[in-house]
Amino acid sequence: MAKTIKPVIRFLKQLNYLNLVIYVALILISYQFIYPLLRMIMTSLMSPEDIINPTVNWLPKSWSFGNIQTALRVLDLKVTLRNSIIFSGLLALCQTAVSAMTGYAFARYKFKFKNFWFIMVILTFILPTPIMLIPRTMMAVSVREVFGVQMIGTVYPQLLMAITGQGIYSAILVLIFYNFIRLIPRALDEAAAIDGANPMQIFYHVILKLSLSTILVVFLFSFVWNWNETYITNTLVRGQIPLLPPRLAMFDSIFENYASSSGGLDQGQQRVNEAYKMSATLISILPLLIMYMVVQKQLIKGIESAGLTGE
Repeated sequence: MAKTIKPVIRFLKQLNYLNLVIYVALILISYQFIYPLLRMIMTSLMSPEDIINPTVNWLPKSWSFGNIQTALRVLDLKVTLRNSIIFSGLLALCQTAVSAMTGYAFARYKFKFKNFWFIMVILTFILPTPIMLIPRTMMAVSVREVFGVQMIGTVYPQLLMAITGQGIYSAILVLIFYNFIRLIPRALDEAAAIDGANPMQIFYHVILKLSLSTILVVFLFSFVWNWNETYITNTLVRGQIPLLPPRLAMFDSIFENYASSSGGLDQGQQRVNEAYKMSATLISILPLLIMYMVVQKQLIKGIESAGLTGE
């Protein structure tokens, strides 16, 4: 016991009071994020008996993976996961490309009404989403009436929004590129121009190659935001494309239909409970957690280089 306490005492002696306060604050803040995840995992592994047992709080008395298996079937994970990755990835790629070009234009060029258009970009973030969504929906309906192209119920409206710089939080992504590109010395642009490079070549060979970490940050931000967005997606896609987060939002109704039509559930599994919901939620965020764990070093490096730390 003494051997384990001595290193702790030695570590505390090396800390000053300010560092100690910082460590305590970080631990408390991290607990606020870790607690829901741990609670979700523990509840997902509880049996139906543990769910209704008031003496079971954290550790289940009998571990069960039946909740996860049922949630997988209700969510139709094989289809919804593939569609969600393609859907969010496609929108994220378009947003990243458009944000990079827009941020480059604002950071490097002087043009008429530049400040006005910059304010317009900021306003797209400030204005509430429902206000912006109403005219966009009307435009999609008008395209179908005039050109005969079906827009509602497809990915096309959100894809056009991403291409035209009106995607989810595109203003923030533009500002990230704008802030980073301003840190790149103009002398590099001038040197490339002297060597005969045109503006597009400067953008590709100088700006983009120096912005790889920022590109990763913007892509991940856009991917996560598009993954979690359900309001715009439900309004424009309207369930025509099976996606994981919207299916999670309708888990109760889907579970009832599944339970009534499926013979694979026994009597104890016929009613939706907290464990099923927690399992479905855990499944829906698991791809994002895995993606973050894989690229966390590059993500942190990109956030620092993009100037998002306040330095």
